[in-house]
Amino acid sequence: MDKNEKKQDWFESESFWAQYSPVLFDAQRWAEAPAVAEGVLRIIGAPNRDVHADESPVSESPYGSEGPAILDAGCGPGRIAVELAARGARVTGVDLIRPFLNAALESAQDEGVTLDLEQADLRSFVRPDAFDAAVSLYTSFGYCETIDEDLQILKNIALSVKKGGWFVLEMTGREIAVRDFTEGEWFERGGFTVLTEFSVVGAWEGLRSRWILIDENGRKINHVFVQRLYSAVELKRLMLASGFSSVEIYGDFDFSPYNEKARTMVLVARK
Repeated sequence: MDKNEKKQDWFESESFWAQYSPVLFDAQRWAEAPAVAEGVLRIIGAPNRDVHADESPVSESPYGSEGPAILDAGCGPGRIAVELAARGARVTGVDLIRPFLNAALESAQDEGVTLDLEQADLRSFVRPDAFDAAVSLYTSFGYCETIDEDLQILKNIALSVKKGGWFVLEMTGREIAVRDFTEGEWFERGGFTVLTEFSVVGAWEGLRSRWILIDENGRKINHVFVQRLYSAVELKRLMLASGFSSVEIYGDFDFSPYNEKARTMVLVARK
């Protein structure tokens, strides 16, 4: 590799996502999408309406008849983006992985909705004051090698959200990772037998994961990656430093407390 050529981060690999997508985005994950989309709309105060229904726009909506403009930062195959669009939002999905964007487009066409899809790196993607809200869901944050890169993503999202707009970030927090830690497990999913091994990086700064997929013919796919772990308070401070004026922390999309019973970590920021 040329010394001036940038090393590819693991999450930029199309082959990784192609191989692991059936496991990461299995039927259960797709089935969860409507409830997540409805939760997001509830948080930002947008009406939940069926774009295919013969009904008038909700007049009291703060977003007018066109619905809220929402950025799905790291949209993947469009799991949440399509559901938001089906409920009246104008959705822009951004992702690095072209096959994911192609899959998102196909899903949108199947559902009869429109998505604005763009292949871009969130470390550089900015549309100043373009969105009423932004979302980063299903632990799509914390992949970068440095905290500065993560902060740059948050700054870009803050710049892209209008004054008074929202940012909803959902991921596994350090507290939940510690509470639920296991050294490994195996399960059947997406047509594969999946073996996992986990180990802690540093002082719970990250989690190293090894996933081995075994197909019905016994062929194995092996991949190791590290995800940065943030506590809720650490991530709140980063979001405030990136340009948001307030951040609230919850344990799910129904505003449950982020405590020892929390299912996930949901941060709701306001610009």
